[in-house]
Amino acid sequence: MLLSYRNSVGFMKKLILIFSCIFFSIGIIFAQTINISGTVVDESNEPVIGATVSLKENKQVGTVTNIEGKFKLSVPAKSKSIVVSYIGMKAQVLEIKPVMKITLHSDEQQLQEVVVTGKQTMDKRLFTGASTKIDAKDAKLDGVADISRALEGKAAGVSVQNISGTFGTAPKIRVRGATSIYGNSKPLWVVDNVVMEDAVDVSVDQLSSGDAVTLISSAIAGLNADDIESFTILKDGSATSIYGARAMSGVIVVTTKRGQAGVSKINYTGEFTYRQKPNYSQYNISNSQEQMGIYKEMEDKGWLEMATVANSSSSGIYGKMYQLINQYNATNGTYGLVNSVAAKNAYLQEAEFRNTNWFDLLFNNTVMQNHAISLSTGNEKARFYASLSVLEDPGWTKASSVERYTANANASINLSKNLSLNILTSNSYRSQSAPGTLSQQTDVVSGEVKRDFDINPFSFAMNTARTLDKNQNYTRNYAPFNIFNELDNNYI
Repeated sequence: MLLSYRNSVGFMKKLILIFSCIFFSIGIIFAQTINISGTVVDESNEPVIGATVSLKENKQVGTVTNIEGKFKLSVPAKSKSIVVSYIGMKAQVLEIKPVMKITLHSDEQQLQEVVVTGKQTMDKRLFTGASTKIDAKDAKLDGVADISRALEGKAAGVSVQNISGTFGTAPKIRVRGATSIYGNSKPLWVVDNVVMEDAVDVSVDQLSSGDAVTLISSAIAGLNADDIESFTILKDGSATSIYGARAMSGVIVVTTKRGQAGVSKINYTGEFTYRQKPNYSQYNISNSQEQMGIYKEMEDKGWLEMATVANSSSSGIYGKMYQLINQYNATNGTYGLVNSVAAKNAYLQEAEFRNTNWFDLLFNNTVMQNHAISLSTGNEKARFYASLSVLEDPGWTKASSVERYTANANASINLSKNLSLNILTSNSYRSQSAPGTLSQQTDVVSGEVKRDFDINPFSFAMNTARTLDKNQNYTRNYAPFNIFNELDNNYI
């Protein structure tokens, strides 16, 4: 019994010694960490939710603030500082304290707004003139390849009047109003520091007339819309200090895309624009029956007298009928049309039910295609951008078609800290055809606008009687006239 008791006493002493060591070790562990707590607020003393609080020496030891901006964190006793950070605020490195209140300040870094004047880039605060900048992505119009039309409605005070829907025709663009004592109020175009001169110089009246010369009067018809980075419109007279007297009507500065350092990419853009033929149901135009009813009433009143109509400068169905009556064939001794009531009624009845669809005959359902591919790359030493584009329009109307090809490339090389080399090249080729038409004229007394000779398919379809036969020649300007024969032989 005495032996058993001694063994039990020895076992208890060993057990007490083990527990003492365990508690001592736990005490050492707890003694090696400290608890810190605090609140993170902004400059308005509002709690910052989700701010990151981490140990400076070991970023893996950290936490985030709760909905009240408070945090709790256990860190090793030897730790000296923590880092408090939040998006949009300046990060702070602070000495560790048991209880902390931290105020974060906003980190506002606003880029200076600049004005690209074409020959220089300056801080907008130092630019005293009136200017408007338009990003190309905001101005680009899908299905419209002419970039000059993209400015319509994009800048206050800038007027864009599309006088013709034909590709390449320069619109009337006015930046500083439509009146000028010099008779010329069109703005100056500048593309990448290069002044773009018009191929031909047209006046305001010529531009409004729709003359054939306006097809080549646009200075920028050869630019691909996908190559444009931005437009800057200089509106007031201060632009004359940069470009001289030519800029008195305003300047439109076009900046093209450039390669970016550290970014390499290839972009492709494909546009397919489908255009349907117009339809007479879209317009309030008389059909053959309605027209013949009017003609019959005019005949009954004596307004379509045979001698006058047959020999007039221009005539339609009645003029053709009278000409056939007077057309004598000496070979067989007959006339082109028997001068009898029955024969004339049969001829006029045929015209009454003809209903020629000029829209269907003169227009095509077409698909215009515009493809562009570009490559951009660069680093800190050099940047490069190149693009190719193809525009193909088979023609919405007869005798109208457009093909345009463009190739652009630019490179910027940093030769030294204060010297760089910029290389720019731009090439375009356009093949286009259009119906031959004289310029329009305006009668200052009546205000009537007309052309002495007009074979534009849309004008012809809108202003020509549907009683006419597409295969016959009718009189215009005292000469036989057929629109299809004219379009095949008279074009630009």
